[in-house]
Amino acid sequence: MDLSTSYLGMELKNPIVPAASPLSQDLGMVKKLEDNGAAAIVMYSLFEEQINREANEIDTFLMQGADSTSEAMSYFPVPEAFHNMHAEDYLENIVKIKKAVDIPIIGSLNGVSAGGWIKFAKKIEEAGADAIELNIYYLATNPETSSDDVEKMYIESLRAVKKEVSIPVAIKTGPYFSAFANMAKKFEENGADGIVLFNRFYQPDINLESLKVEATLQYSTSYESRLPVRWIAILRPFINASLAATSGFHSGQDVIKALLAGADVTMLASALLSSGCEKVKSVLEEIEEWMEKHEYASVNQLKGSMSYKSVAEPAAYERANYMKTLQSVR
Repeated sequence: MDLSTSYLGMELKNPIVPAASPLSQDLGMVKKLEDNGAAAIVMYSLFEEQINREANEIDTFLMQGADSTSEAMSYFPVPEAFHNMHAEDYLENIVKIKKAVDIPIIGSLNGVSAGGWIKFAKKIEEAGADAIELNIYYLATNPETSSDDVEKMYIESLRAVKKEVSIPVAIKTGPYFSAFANMAKKFEENGADGIVLFNRFYQPDINLESLKVEATLQYSTSYESRLPVRWIAILRPFINASLAATSGFHSGQDVIKALLAGADVTMLASALLSSGCEKVKSVLEEIEEWMEKHEYASVNQLKGSMSYKSVAEPAAYERANYMKTLQSVR
């Protein structure tokens, strides 16, 4: 059974890629994921705030008393020469992991503004990463910010990263655009080598005892995979960039559906955090079993065979699906 696929120009042994998660902070876990069949690994995300905050703190510390004499200014190096310890650790982890495993390693930058933090993408490349996943999340809470403003922010960040590196860049984004198909095309036109659908945004909760807004974490469910599968099926006919499916992939069946829709790879996080690294192996076994039963010889043979232009009723991916669902309740 040929499970190989291509993603961001890289030839992978299968379509299972652990998504950005705390698992990649531990070298032992990374090796365990590889041993269980992971085809590549996305590193845990390095956040814009982590890089920028530390740079500001160092700048403030170094400049204390610097204006006491005119000569003192020359003693202090520019703040751009310093990096957050989190950032330095991140680079060291990439170097260690690249030496320890044989599968591709994808760095992950999480932010939105086209600021100096994006220059860190070059350091991720220099550390040995095979590609970069630009994980963008921007919540437009200002009523003066238009949808056009938001789209421009995303595109500017993508362009800025592409200028810094020569390795492939995938953009991981959410579905909250008024015309996502158009946005996906813009991503491709502005240099995205791949699009990861979709970023799973965590929602805050209100603690009724402390009356505080708290961060909460709930693992995804298989039901959530329907959204990325639907959009991948719609995008596949006209997007040449790689497409990765993430959010809600817990079983071989979930993965197969994404591949049929046109995904090049599927990314797992909640499934691994809840079930362990061995989940990769069991998912691969499920895929092989299904392919053998349905007489598919390779992943490439089934990939995209149920995309928007390949199914008998493409309207099922559109508004018609909404009407049929309501009718089924009756």
